[in-house]
Amino acid sequence: MPTKPVTLRVDPATEVSALWDKPRDAKAALVLAHGAGAGMTHQGMADTAEGLAARGIAVLRFNFPYMERGSKRPDSPAIAHAAIRAAVAQGRKLADNLPLFAGGRSFGGRMTSQAQALDTLHGVKGLIFFAWPLHPSGKPGTDRAEHLSQVKIPMLFLQGTNDMLAETRLLKPVVGGLGKRAKLYLVENADHSFHVPAKSGRKDAEVLAEFLDATAAWTTKNA
Repeated sequence: MPTKPVTLRVDPATEVSALWDKPRDAKAALVLAHGAGAGMTHQGMADTAEGLAARGIAVLRFNFPYMERGSKRPDSPAIAHAAIRAAVAQGRKLADNLPLFAGGRSFGGRMTSQAQALDTLHGVKGLIFFAWPLHPSGKPGTDRAEHLSQVKIPMLFLQGTNDMLAETRLLKPVVGGLGKRAKLYLVENADHSFHVPAKSGRKDAEVLAEFLDATAAWTTKNA
């Protein structure tokens, strides 16, 4: 299955790169935003896209403008939201009649939920978050989650119990408070990067596969 390069126009002066992976048996499509520290070609993003494609989910991953420029400073929310909207619009075209989902890893997931809360992402049936960052490391809190009450479509939170950016004791009630439209899928011992220590008896690849299996099942249910 070849990966197709795509160009997204965020605004008249800004273009960013994207990659489209679509299996022949695609049953759904996901617009996937990257985390703050690594772009769309990071190994974790590639493994996620390829793993989802193997499970019948097409993936459009893309760079935020700051990453496209080679900057380490993430874009403002307004710019990030604009990039996500451009990616979703392109995703609708590429996916054709496939059920469309949106989300991302860490920062990308939070920017996607913010964008949806502010103004509906047209055509998106649900949001998928890989390690949604509830709070900064070492500063536990739930202020970042306040906008989630404005998201009226289904949400899937894929999280590890050792995530220092989303303490489980805080995340569980946040997701629980969103009602039936939100589901929390937890994997024991996984951190924010979905890494697990050797003493857990598991490998990182096994953990990612579990998260991707859960994603595929959830998209089928919410398509």
